[in-house]
Amino acid sequence: MSNSLIIYSSTDGHTKTICERIINFSNDVNKVKIISLNEAAKFNLSEFDKIIIGASIRYGKHSRELYKFIKLNKCILDRKDSVFFSVNVVARKPEKNTPDTNPYVKKFLKISKWSPKKIGVFAGKVDYPKYGFFDKYIIKLIMFITKGPTDTSQSYEFTDWSKVDVFSKELWLNS
Repeated sequence: MSNSLIIYSSTDGHTKTICERIINFSNDVNKVKIISLNEAAKFNLSEFDKIIIGASIRYGKHSRELYKFIKLNKCILDRKDSVFFSVNVVARKPEKNTPDTNPYVKKFLKISKWSPKKIGVFAGKVDYPKYGFFDKYIIKLIMFITKGPTDTSQSYEFTDWSKVDVFSKELWLNS
């Protein structure tokens, strides 16, 4: 088993939860380190054989910090067994839940010019009760426009955990 690093960029914590689920499928969880994108600059990526990056979408974009990180580390990522997955609510729709059909994944890969060895996309979560006033009502508007749930007293998790599990098993298959 090689050393693996999982880096997450999460707005509300759901991407981190998915990363923690992915670790559970590793043959040796002691050889997998999970860190936030903010912590990643402190690590030498060359020391890891597999690098997995999971990132969420907020208001239609991956974070600027994610793009900066990829740009700074693209050469290393290209040499490694690198993996990327995006977590976004648009992926709740069957016609937008694959790397080839998800607009955010396609845009991210085009802008970053990174070609991970494996790519995934998972539907995220809308947790209205956790949001502040501004986020709650902007997200409600977006959900209204995209025919999603708008009851702000509720949380809505769209993640297909069986899809996460299949992706996770494939990640660790040859490790």
